[in-house]
Amino acid sequence: MKKNSTEAIPLILDFCHWLEEQKKSPSTISTYKRELLRYQEWLQGKNSDIYHLTKTDIEDYIIYLEEQKKSLSTIDKTVGAIRTFVKFLKKPELTFGIEIKAVEKNKDFETMSLMECDTLLNEVKEDGDLRNIAIVYVLLHTGIRVSELCSLNRSNIDLAANELIVKRNEEERIIPLSADARDHLQSYLQSHESEEAIFINQSGDRITEGTVQYMLKKYNVNPNKLRHTFCQRLVDAKVDLETISRLAGIKDLNEIKRYLRKSQFDNRKIEEVINHVFINETHG
Repeated sequence: MKKNSTEAIPLILDFCHWLEEQKKSPSTISTYKRELLRYQEWLQGKNSDIYHLTKTDIEDYIIYLEEQKKSLSTIDKTVGAIRTFVKFLKKPELTFGIEIKAVEKNKDFETMSLMECDTLLNEVKEDGDLRNIAIVYVLLHTGIRVSELCSLNRSNIDLAANELIVKRNEEERIIPLSADARDHLQSYLQSHESEEAIFINQSGDRITEGTVQYMLKKYNVNPNKLRHTFCQRLVDAKVDLETISRLAGIKDLNEIKRYLRKSQFDNRKIEEVINHVFINETHG
């Protein structure tokens, strides 16, 4: 008898524990778990399950996602989860030869003008929530992903050195903090006593990506818009592409080139650049 979705959960949980041992980020583990549960539900409809995976099942699921008009990035993420899962099962041959077309980058992305940034920062500060103020400043002044923000621990911040340490997929990058981002982070950190997580909810638990997105929606922005603004502002400030790529955690320089305008690039001390770029932001 085939196992249903509920009965398949122990295997998925074992997979999640394995991912933890592989030092994968909480965000990656959560994503892979979600994608596998969805895949299991689809397999169950075919009278199959993840215990009896075949290459045909995987290929058929990709076709199904395409028919559902899922984006290439979504399909690529799903297949990435399945590839890792079959590696966990020690059956990597199940995905041999399965190729996903490169995700086409959307050339049209939203950024914020200086005036829009000022308006956003003024609005969030007027509301007076120290956590939300710190979140907006960190996202806008460091360009980190919302998943990275939610995963931040106190050990990821060095206020003395004005540095934010971001860990993603076993890699680490250091981003200088602007004076404003540092000050608002420090104020927020002094307001609660969490031993690990920086950003927490009212129950003292680590906040979720959905919580951040919901909060930002109130101000008519989203995390991607803040991240794009960070990259665009650095490009406009003539920071070289490799530095921006390193700061943003983007390996594909072609993605960074989307932000190119008529600028000449030179190397500058990045901490000075970040403070200069955001010098016109509202302070305090």
